[in-house]
Amino acid sequence: MVQFYLLSVVLNLVAGYALFLADREPKGNKFDGLFELLKDPVLRLVLGVLGSTVGFLKLLTVMRGDIPVVGDLLPALVGLFAGFTLLLEFYRQNTTITTDLMEKLDRVFISNRRVVGLVSMLTALAHFLFPSVLLL
Repeated sequence: MVQFYLLSVVLNLVAGYALFLADREPKGNKFDGLFELLKDPVLRLVLGVLGSTVGFLKLLTVMRGDIPVVGDLLPALVGLFAGFTLLLEFYRQNTTITTDLMEKLDRVFISNRRVVGLVSMLTALAHFLFPSVLLL
């Protein structure tokens, strides 16, 4: 469906931007307002929920003439990873519970959130520019 295509591109781009610039400090340019908005924990939670939900639904829905599941596999997986990273980040900020599993997830997702963000933005751009390419 076209709606999930648009949501996937937009959410992957915004979630990727939020993850990529997570550790950056404002530098006094015109994009600092957007940057401060994306640092809001509630907005990051909403982006995480929406990104992972659209990523999952993207696995189930197909554009007309596309191959089921495989047609949008990469954007769907990237949406799931970016959404999960934002959700995990929100959970880590609001809990004091530490387990071995949480430490492993932190090492994989939170410590590499800039990479996840960059991959998410690049995938969104490629998915927008080449909508009918297999796996994109």
